[in-house]
Amino acid sequence: MMINAYTCLYGILGKPVSHSLSPLMHNIAFSHIGWNGAYLAFEVKDLGAAITGIKALEIKGISVTIPHKIAVMEFLDELDEMAKNIGAVNTVVNHQGMLTGYNSDGLGAMAALSEKTSIREKNVAIIGAGGAARAIGFGICSERGNVTIVNRSADKGERLAEALGADFCSLSDIEKIKCDILINTTPLGMTPNTDSTPIQKRYLEKGMIVMDIVYNPLKTRLLKDAQEAGCVTIDGVAMFVYQGAFQFELWTGKKAPVEIMRKAVLMKLET
Repeated sequence: MMINAYTCLYGILGKPVSHSLSPLMHNIAFSHIGWNGAYLAFEVKDLGAAITGIKALEIKGISVTIPHKIAVMEFLDELDEMAKNIGAVNTVVNHQGMLTGYNSDGLGAMAALSEKTSIREKNVAIIGAGGAARAIGFGICSERGNVTIVNRSADKGERLAEALGADFCSLSDIEKIKCDILINTTPLGMTPNTDSTPIQKRYLEKGMIVMDIVYNPLKTRLLKDAQEAGCVTIDGVAMFVYQGAFQFELWTGKKAPVEIMRKAVLMKLET
């Protein structure tokens, strides 16, 4: 990768971000199409100062991850209609100092799910009530799926369920609900806390579709438990790559090399 005075800078804002494979994925994609860009990871606590820095340094595009997907909205100049409806942002485009927020999480999740199942009229339990849960819940509702938000905090979970027109269930009562599709949108199980899981194995039933948006490690404890229980599993790589492809195309105006991006992420995770 050639770095010079004309290199466009991109990055990811979050806390933590040391585990993120976004820099690997995007930098390989830039290199593959000959785009003069570089993508870095920024661990950010003071989000307002970071956004000021994006404008001052003319950083062209930003990915936004935990815990900033909702909070970042107040610092942006414009919101894409989908991001506005979802109520969370994971992608920012800087066009001549004007920051516009988008959300590719829902699109990525729908693409990943569609590889394994239809969504229409399926009962879907979403664990978590953060920005990713919002985006995925919105996507599933738009596909006529029946959503139940499952969260430890009733206040936050009930607010999201109300916004989606969905049901709510406390995480402690998850065994009371039946679902066709279970999606974990929390960071539980993410490296380095790989022994963590949002639910007990006894809840998982044969034939259930279980998706975990955590992609590092490739097989979380939840997915291992689900596989042993006879469930159909969907790892976080599919959603991660698809949402990254959407970001890449927004930033560059070029077709994303999706298979190159997927291969790079899988090779890293399997080493």
